[in-house]
Amino acid sequence: MVVFDNRTEQRLMTDIMELLVTHYGAELSEDELDYEIDRVEQALNHARSSHQGQLRKSGEPYIFHPLRVTHLAARHWMDFPSIIAALLHDVVEDTPVTLEDVREKYGDEVAHLVDGLTKVTSEIMSRDDLKKETYKKTLLVAIDDIRVLCLKFWDRIDNLLTIDALPLHKQKLIAEETRMVYVPLAQHLGMGYVATQLESLSYSLLYPRRAEVYRQAIATQKNLHADFLRKVRARIINTCEQQKLEVLLKNRWRPFSIVSARARQRGFASLYTLEVQVSRTMDAYLFLGILHGLFPPIPGKLRDHLNLTSQFGYQALKTTVQAGELRVRVEITTRKLHRLNESGVLAPGFKFRHENFRDLIKSLMEGESAFDTDSLRLASATIQVYTPQGDIQILPEGSSILDFAFEIHDSLGLHARRGVINGRTRQLKTRLLDGDQIVVETSEKPEVLPKWLEWAVTPRARNSIRRYLRNKIRAT
Repeated sequence: MVVFDNRTEQRLMTDIMELLVTHYGAELSEDELDYEIDRVEQALNHARSSHQGQLRKSGEPYIFHPLRVTHLAARHWMDFPSIIAALLHDVVEDTPVTLEDVREKYGDEVAHLVDGLTKVTSEIMSRDDLKKETYKKTLLVAIDDIRVLCLKFWDRIDNLLTIDALPLHKQKLIAEETRMVYVPLAQHLGMGYVATQLESLSYSLLYPRRAEVYRQAIATQKNLHADFLRKVRARIINTCEQQKLEVLLKNRWRPFSIVSARARQRGFASLYTLEVQVSRTMDAYLFLGILHGLFPPIPGKLRDHLNLTSQFGYQALKTTVQAGELRVRVEITTRKLHRLNESGVLAPGFKFRHENFRDLIKSLMEGESAFDTDSLRLASATIQVYTPQGDIQILPEGSSILDFAFEIHDSLGLHARRGVINGRTRQLKTRLLDGDQIVVETSEKPEVLPKWLEWAVTPRARNSIRRYLRNKIRAT
């Protein structure tokens, strides 16, 4: 049973402060750090007094929700304005505090973040229209300040974890919305672990019986193979100590999803991954050699995504070894890359292609629907292709030559006739693969056809094709 008292509140706040000092203590002066910590404490007191007497539907004091959201934000490297906004993210929506009050006390930056997290209200709009307008408002702010969207992820995670008090139909609506909108957005921002957590929580609400069967299966596997895993880990650690290689080993069990539930039938090898963290990239390859010396590798199972990020955003070496009677999946990465894999765009050193994200969101909003969730899901898994000059272009998985042409320029897309992939001539509808180099051949006049809408998958290409076809009809 969860206890909601002053001691629990203080423990959460202490954890938050320790995370902030750990992350930012080295880059701020003592005076600057004290100033920021004081502002966070002021925001906590403000949030506590504003939500005084309010209870969530679960019966817990309301303050624990913004505290947990703030704790997630602090864990994932969010800065001080974001931490303050996390504490205050519901005060404008649920208390008499106004946005101007927030602006006056904490400045424009915090007010901007809180505003991006506040729902649109209207007495004349329907619930569906309000929801769409809230999406658009959040994403318009996120185009220029991605922190708003990240704060929304933490808010949604905590809401999903504490959703039991809501009616079942509302739980399922929120879960489906999360799966369709927030999961692909997290994937697109490189936040693979966050996306996995959001997806697992959503599927657990949508398919509770299957989730419970899966949880029991995982518990059985853990008990069945606990001794085996201890021996494997001990053997690896002893060998690494002899080689003076520092490693951190973690057990990772696959979270529930429809795919993982189906994979359950294949047993341990499909459910368990041994996570390995080392200090440097070179150490990852050294560890791989040590591991393959201890346990025979399974041919065809090695994947190197340390230097070239996978289409799902993670950076790691992946292999499978035969450890006695069982096959074990192993994922090797550095501590820095682990932070990137976990926190994506928020982690120090993450190379965020902001223009790609901005173009994607703008294209989604320019489409025929208020929010094109199908295109968003499609864009969450990406491939990396090359122009004739060797420049990199990032496209959604499943993109065609036509999508590539429109990504370069609308004019190139409209005048496209066919393409050349790695030296071979192909039709515009041909799907691209990771690493392809593409040349687009053009005609003097546009030859746009309605069937191009079936060949294109990116919002930018589809919107451009629709506009051209509509203008052509109007001109006749």
